[in-house]
Amino acid sequence: MSLLSEHVIPGDHGKIFETNAKSRKDLERVQSFICELEAVRDVLINENVFPRQLTVHTSALLKVKDVERQVLKAGFHVVPKAIFPI
Repeated sequence: MSLLSEHVIPGDHGKIFETNAKSRKDLERVQSFICELEAVRDVLINENVFPRQLTVHTSALLKVKDVERQVLKAGFHVVPKAIFPI
């Protein structure tokens, strides 16, 4: 594994996560749990694809595992989609 695959890098690119949450209410719940993490700047929801996607932007380096653990508290799962193209 590498720094890029194991972390959310600060900046405008963010990292895309796929989730098993389906309804708008569930997605907003996942979003609020992720936003509780200290380094998270914002979380964008994409409901136009399946599985649903969340783009996480941070102000500091954040471990993917921390995001996954935080979402588990909401009763859902997230999986990082891919490394962004440069």
